[in-house]
Amino acid sequence: MRDGLNRMYGPGPADNDPSRNVMYYITVYNEPISQPAAPAEIDVEGIIKGIYLLAPAKIDGPRTQILASGVSVPWALEAQRVLAEDWGVSADVWSVTSWSELRRDAMAAEEEAFLNPGQPARVPFVTEQLAGATGPIVAVTDYMKAVPDQIRQFLPNEFASLGADGFGFSDTRAAARRFFKNDVHSVVVRSLQMLARRGEVDAQAPAQAIEKYRLHNVNAGTTGNAGGDS
Repeated sequence: MRDGLNRMYGPGPADNDPSRNVMYYITVYNEPISQPAAPAEIDVEGIIKGIYLLAPAKIDGPRTQILASGVSVPWALEAQRVLAEDWGVSADVWSVTSWSELRRDAMAAEEEAFLNPGQPARVPFVTEQLAGATGPIVAVTDYMKAVPDQIRQFLPNEFASLGADGFGFSDTRAAARRFFKNDVHSVVVRSLQMLARRGEVDAQAPAQAIEKYRLHNVNAGTTGNAGGDS
């Protein structure tokens, strides 16, 4: 928020500078979430540019990456815990503050490389941030899958998107997210499926997880019930 205020209204370039032609907005969700205090070593650049490592993996094991935005971040942290405790899988959790900002930067890098052949190509910020991240990536959001899919081409890792595509389903938040398969346990199962294909977890683990968490039952969902069932 400080960066947005400084860029739009603070001292700096002249008012006719193109960099002033920008608008910041605040997204408000209909779900109560406690905002934790900022950690001492917070990645301010990552927050401003679109992605930062929120919670490194806490155990050793088969590795996966979870990218989450908005209300999905607490689910990603819970999926990290479940993967570790139930399946011995190690997951890093990344907070994506702007899928579209990451794409804008990456597309600009592509354009610069296209127009300047023979010059060293700039690495997109999202590619740079995830350069050392190993294992498949599961991106989860309450948006349509097309939103996280914006960055798919800029990452070498196997990539899967979980989101809320479609209309006509209205129930509790937990049931809706179980229906759309973008809840905590869907993140867990998708991670296990991708790791199983790589031979890094037991081939039966995904099916066992689907049964364990009753993934086919929309009424078994628990993700997003904070503040009531509305």
